[in-house]
Amino acid sequence: MNDAPPIRVLVCDDQALVRTGYVTIFSLQPDMEVVGEAENGHEAVDAARRLRPDVVVMDIRMPLLDGIEATRQLAGPDAESAPKVLVVTTFNVDAYVYDALRAGASGFLLKDAPPASLVSAIRTVAAGEALLAPAVTRHLIGHFAEHLRPADTTRSAREDVVRALTPRELEVLEAIAEGLSNGEIAAQLFITPETVKTYVSRILTKLGLRDRVQAVVLAYRVGLASGAG
Repeated sequence: MNDAPPIRVLVCDDQALVRTGYVTIFSLQPDMEVVGEAENGHEAVDAARRLRPDVVVMDIRMPLLDGIEATRQLAGPDAESAPKVLVVTTFNVDAYVYDALRAGASGFLLKDAPPASLVSAIRTVAAGEALLAPAVTRHLIGHFAEHLRPADTTRSAREDVVRALTPRELEVLEAIAEGLSNGEIAAQLFITPETVKTYVSRILTKLGLRDRVQAVVLAYRVGLASGAG
């Protein structure tokens, strides 16, 4: 593990004090390297394309170009060699979090999270795993159940998902959408965490999804999440 290259991090936030705090925290980690900073969305997109970081820490509310559009340009469906984008937010801008996830973010974290959680989040998304805190996911489901109803999709989209997955895979997808961790899913379905990981991998492959976050968004859109059905 010591021979692995450091995780290259780009910090994007319009508040200098916040950027400085992030840079200080990440620079103290032996497995991380801060390669740049950006104070608005345009700078974030330019810096990410130029510096090719592994992880972009992206604020949502930034001038000139907000974090959602910047995320879409960097990690959306048309993006090439997309970095992992970790969106940071607060509960009072939850409405934007869903849009950020749909734009291609690999996860999100609350701005008041302790430094250890922020560091862990960087490592999680850098490793290719989605960061979707169960507590925050449940909050989104409860608070935005109406907003997340599948108004922009058709009944056939849900039927396509149901046909693509086995009954057990559907159970796992629904559990993911409810904000359960792999351990919680394993306990609920009486299977091992390793088996859950296998099911998650199959679900992503069958549905053509990049990560767990996209699976949650899809479940919301087609009405499979319990908060959206």
